[in-house]
Amino acid sequence: MGMNKNTVLGLATLIMIVVGLGLIAIGIFKYREVSAWGFAAVGVGFFAIAWVFNALKGRV
Repeated sequence: MGMNKNTVLGLATLIMIVVGLGLIAIGIFKYREVSAWGFAAVGVGFFAIAWVFNALKGRV
């Protein structure tokens, strides 16, 4: 299986989405009183970076 640039960016996008969902879930279910807004903000940031990776997928 050869991994070209598009495959790497696709896998990076998938990993970033999973990590973003995990951070949002941690903020909602575990640290609701303490720092839920911080975890949610970082999770949304991971979504933004994954969106950029997905936009770059066909252009690199």
